[in-house]
Amino acid sequence: MGFVKAIIMGIIQGLAEFLPISSSGHLAIMKHVLNIELETGLLFDVLLHLGTLIAIFVAFWIDIKELIIESLKIMGDLLYNLGRWVTNVLMNRRNGYRMIISTPYRKFVMLIIVSTIPTAIIGYVFQDAIEIAGMILLVPGLSLILTSILLTIADRINAGNKTEGTAGYKDAGLIGLVQGIATIPGLSRSGTTITACLLCGFDRDFAVKYSFIMSIPAVLGAVLLELKDFSLNQVGQSNIYAYIAGMIVAGIVGYMCIKTMLVIVKGKKFKIFAYYCFIIGIIAVISHFVI
Repeated sequence: MGFVKAIIMGIIQGLAEFLPISSSGHLAIMKHVLNIELETGLLFDVLLHLGTLIAIFVAFWIDIKELIIESLKIMGDLLYNLGRWVTNVLMNRRNGYRMIISTPYRKFVMLIIVSTIPTAIIGYVFQDAIEIAGMILLVPGLSLILTSILLTIADRINAGNKTEGTAGYKDAGLIGLVQGIATIPGLSRSGTTITACLLCGFDRDFAVKYSFIMSIPAVLGAVLLELKDFSLNQVGQSNIYAYIAGMIVAGIVGYMCIKTMLVIVKGKKFKIFAYYCFIIGIIAVISHFVI
């Protein structure tokens, strides 16, 4: 793969990962258009996702740092409570335990964990089917049309007021289920999960933040699944530099798109993306039968 193609794919990944137009769908379509061999793009796909993952860390670093700190504190309090329980049992005492979910960020951590479970199950069970679906132009085409419908719904939803402290675990489980379904190529992960967040009554700013931060475990899990069958022998050394360039471009463009999404969701401006997804979806469906 040359630098030009790598940079084009990096731009598409950065734009489509965070704007509600489906990165998987656009990457699948562009691989057909640019005639990029699917079997040699494994490492490239991983690097593109890592680029956008870095963009999330940069954009939400303050929140992510607090989530990491609170995760460590949760594990520490769990170990403390375990030790206290053993002491109470052995010495017949009734000493109290530490409260685990004692801050909004700790609740945020637990919500992310709950959302990740259904996503991981769906991603693992249907991994092969999802990969095959990406090779058939009809699938991302139909999924993009569905994405346009979901974005239209998102614009019509009244803002809720749920944040990390008031959102429920049922909300988190439902949103995680939706994120798992959004692994279908052409179904926008960000658009689908933000719509689900809004339907659950999330505050619009928190819906964006939750959607993107929730994607971190999912993206890391997908990367690990892709790498388990990967060998460096599959990639020529001349391609590595092009792959890295694509990753950097994906990260830079992705960061700018995250900031853009915060404005779009707050201003209910999904309509233009709904039109775009519908048009691209129709073109992809027609191309499936014509090309």
